[in-house]
Amino acid sequence: MTDPSAESVPVTVVDGHERTELAVEPGRTLRRALLDAGLSPYAAATRRLNCGGRGVCATCGVRIREGPPPDHWHDRLAARFGYPRLSCQVTVDRPMTVELVDKRVWGPRERDGDD
Repeated sequence: MTDPSAESVPVTVVDGHERTELAVEPGRTLRRALLDAGLSPYAAATRRLNCGGRGVCATCGVRIREGPPPDHWHDRLAARFGYPRLSCQVTVDRPMTVELVDKRVWGPRERDGDD
C-alpha cells in the first residue's frame, strides 16, 4: 500500500497496444481517474447510460493485472468467474496496472484454455 501522505500513485493503463502512465491522487476511484485522463472504462453504448459509479450497472469493468485484491461483493464474484472488475469500486491506494477491455456492454470472460 502507498504512503497516505504520497502526492500520487502510479497507475499503468493498457489499452490494446498502447500504455498510458497516470499519476493518481491516493483515495480516488479508478473509474474517476480513468475518466479524468480521457480513458473510458465504458463501451460506446454505456458511456452516457451508466450508474455514475455506484457499483450497480456493471459497465465500467477493467482487468486489474497488478493491484489491490477484490473487496467489493461484485468484484469478488467477477474475479471468481473471470469477468472484469468494476473500476468504480477500486480505490487507488497502491501502484497498479489495469487493462481496458473490449466490450459490448460489460466485457468478455477470460478464456481458461478449455476451448
